[in-house]
Amino acid sequence: MNKDEMIKKMVSILASEFEVEEEVIVPEANIKETMHLDSLSLVDMVGLVEEEFGVEIKTADLPTIKTFADLYDYVYSRQ
Repeated sequence: MNKDEMIKKMVSILASEFEVEEEVIVPEANIKETMHLDSLSLVDMVGLVEEEFGVEIKTADLPTIKTFADLYDYVYSRQ
């Protein structure tokens, strides 16, 4: 899967699971603010991404993943 395909799939999954419009999931947007995530919801999102894309997101790396672009780069580099 190339990066564009991965991004399309991730946007679709996140929008559906967290009930937000796909249009608000843009690379520069803050993940927590855009999807209205508290710490528990963030854990749910991480688990969903790990399961769907077969990657492990290390807890120590979470503070560096602030925007959707950060998330895309992180996941794509570990596939």
